[in-house]
Amino acid sequence: MKPSVSACLLSWAIVSLGLAAAPAQETGDDKAAIEAAVESYVKAFNARDAKALAEHWSPEGVYTSRLGGEQITGRDALAEEFAAQFEASENTKLEVATESIEFLSPNVALERGTATVTEPEAEPVKSEYTAVYVQREGRWLIDRVSEEEKLPAPPSHFGQLEDLDWMVGDWIDREGGEAITTQCQWTRNRNFLVRAFMVSIEDRVDVTGMEFVGWDPARKQIRSWVFDSDGGFAEGSWSRSGDRWLVKTKATLPDGRIASSTSILRPLDEDSFTWQQVNRVVGGQLLPNIDEVVIVRQP
Repeated sequence: MKPSVSACLLSWAIVSLGLAAAPAQETGDDKAAIEAAVESYVKAFNARDAKALAEHWSPEGVYTSRLGGEQITGRDALAEEFAAQFEASENTKLEVATESIEFLSPNVALERGTATVTEPEAEPVKSEYTAVYVQREGRWLIDRVSEEEKLPAPPSHFGQLEDLDWMVGDWIDREGGEAITTQCQWTRNRNFLVRAFMVSIEDRVDVTGMEFVGWDPARKQIRSWVFDSDGGFAEGSWSRSGDRWLVKTKATLPDGRIASSTSILRPLDEDSFTWQQVNRVVGGQLLPNIDEVVIVRQP
């Protein structure tokens, strides 16, 4: 597939962040000259001056296009390519943000930054680049460049889940010789809450398991999935009613029976919440409700 005009222009924009600057005596002066030349280059690009852009390259400079894979060598070839791209697209604008300039030797510099090309009625095209410059002919000229498309930040559904942030932490429900401990934390990008639970009787671990709570963008609701060490699994749908969270769950038990129930969670304060289970059905048989218990945060 042939790359878009804006994408091609971005490629040429990045490779041509060369530096028409007077020679400097100190590294600090060279850095300032590079920064000033980048700014002047942007002005030349936005003025659509293909010849001036090509002059920022060394005579034998080579660029390999990330989009098309072709190699462009030398100022004349670059000038022709720029002219063709400018002719194919009007009102293209360039913005550049230099992130670092490192001097590998008195005559070689490495610049890293981000370039953004925009044109009317099109999404901006961004790319991160690394350019190698050499000091020749009394100027800093670009000799090699590499680039890669700057990807958008991964999506996060934290906005739909943030009201459950109170669940994060270590919790315990202890009655007699039985204890249920839960550890809850966010995954990366806060797209899921992960709850690891363990049921122990006296000093013996009886059941362990994991629960994942996340936002279902297709159903537009919070859902959860539970897997336990006995081989059972379940999925739930979450909804809020006042200060309570209702979790309607359907489960497949290790012996193959189907179960359903509704759990009710009610935060009391930062260090405690209540839990109870109603409408319990296992294998078609209605079971008694589980009375409300208080679960507290562990120190």
